[in-house]
Amino acid sequence: MSVKPFSQACENNKAPILAVLQRHFQQVHHVLEIGSGTGQHAVYFSKAMPHLIWQTSDRADYLPGIRQWIVECAHPNIRLPYELDVLQTDWPTGFDAVFSANTAHIMSWPTARHMIEQVGLRLPSAGLFALYGPFNYQGNYTSESNRQFDQHLQAVNPDQGIRDFEMINETAEAVGLTLVEDNPMPANNRLIIWRKT
Repeated sequence: MSVKPFSQACENNKAPILAVLQRHFQQVHHVLEIGSGTGQHAVYFSKAMPHLIWQTSDRADYLPGIRQWIVECAHPNIRLPYELDVLQTDWPTGFDAVFSANTAHIMSWPTARHMIEQVGLRLPSAGLFALYGPFNYQGNYTSESNRQFDQHLQAVNPDQGIRDFEMINETAEAVGLTLVEDNPMPANNRLIIWRKT
C-alpha cells in the first residue's frame, strides 16, 4: 500500500478554516469539495460537522490518497472522491455548498474562472461558495511571502499565479454569487464566502 499523503499546510490551517465554515455551514446539507488534495481537510471538517455530507473530489492522481484518509477515518458523512476536472461537464449533483482550498492559484486563470462560473451556475438559490487561498488586492501582494510564492508558482508553470480578488469577485457576481465575507487567515491567506442569489 502506498504511503498516505500528508500536507503540513492542511494541518496548520484546518482549525481557522473550520471556525469560519461552522458559522456559515450550519444549515448546509451537502458540501462538494473541489480539489480535496490529500483528503485531510475533508476528514477534519466532516468529523466537526456531522450534520452534513462531505463529498470529496479531485483529479485522478489524487484519488488513491484521498481514499486512504477516508477509509481510515470511517466517518459516516464523508464520501469517497469523485473524479473531477472542473473543465468536464459531468459534475456531482445535489450539493448546496462548495468548498475549495488552494486551487485558484495552481489552475490557469481561464480554468479558475471556469470553476467559479460552474459553481455559480450549479449552486441552488442561497447556496454557499467558500474559496480559500492567497489573493492579491488591487493588483498588490498582501505580503512579501506571497510575492515570493507567486514568483515560485510562475517559475514552475507560467499559467499558475496568485489571482486578483477583484477579478475573482467580478466572475462570481456575473453568475449570481454575492460576496458575504472576506476573512483573513493565517500565513497571508483568505477565506472568501459567497452566497447564490
